[in-house]
Amino acid sequence: SAMALPPQVCSQLCRRPCYCPWVPPRCPRGSPLVLDGCGCCKICARRLGEPCDFLHVCDQSQGLVCDYSTASAGTGATCNFEDDEEGCEVNGRVYRDGEVFQPSCKLQCRCLDGGFTCIPLCQEDVRLPTPDCPYPRRVEIPGKCCPEWICEAQDQHLLRDARAVTPVLPYPCQEWGTEWSACSATCGVGFATRVSNQNRYCRLETQRRLCLLRPCPALPAPFPA
Repeated sequence: SAMALPPQVCSQLCRRPCYCPWVPPRCPRGSPLVLDGCGCCKICARRLGEPCDFLHVCDQSQGLVCDYSTASAGTGATCNFEDDEEGCEVNGRVYRDGEVFQPSCKLQCRCLDGGFTCIPLCQEDVRLPTPDCPYPRRVEIPGKCCPEWICEAQDQHLLRDARAVTPVLPYPCQEWGTEWSACSATCGVGFATRVSNQNRYCRLETQRRLCLLRPCPALPAPFPA
């Protein structure tokens, strides 16, 4: 929880009138310009997990407060969610626990207990050669997010849309799949795998999705020479 400072401490830290640099600082991505704790100068708001104090305030627009409860002797407070609410930070943006987001058109992720799991939005099926499509190839299509299968004739080098030759299954597909495996990394980004036939060809394939159980602890800053 945030620690309130008594008025006499505030008056010692805050000088009047305000003396601020002419040019406001350039903030990293995801860190807005805000007034410091004295209400004087524009500073970059501190983000999740970054050090903070009375002057260097946290990004309140993301629901962050300066948390002194976990600060041990000799270390300062850090920005955390109010009421110890779990969240996760991806590409400089903070998401609330349970929030679903798309970092790209190929991935859909969910923030969960301080980490996140992602599933691919593009199919990861495997197309094997067939008589009507002896040389299948997956290519990026301009204007489309997901790559698509095309058929390339070896002698004529003609490309045609794979959807025109997609076989219609003569039988209903009995869906089958294993459970997702545990995350391959105990901290940081890893991946989980499963085997499933839930694709348009009803063929078994190994599917993968990204996962992050918790962020890895930050390495200590090198001691200046």
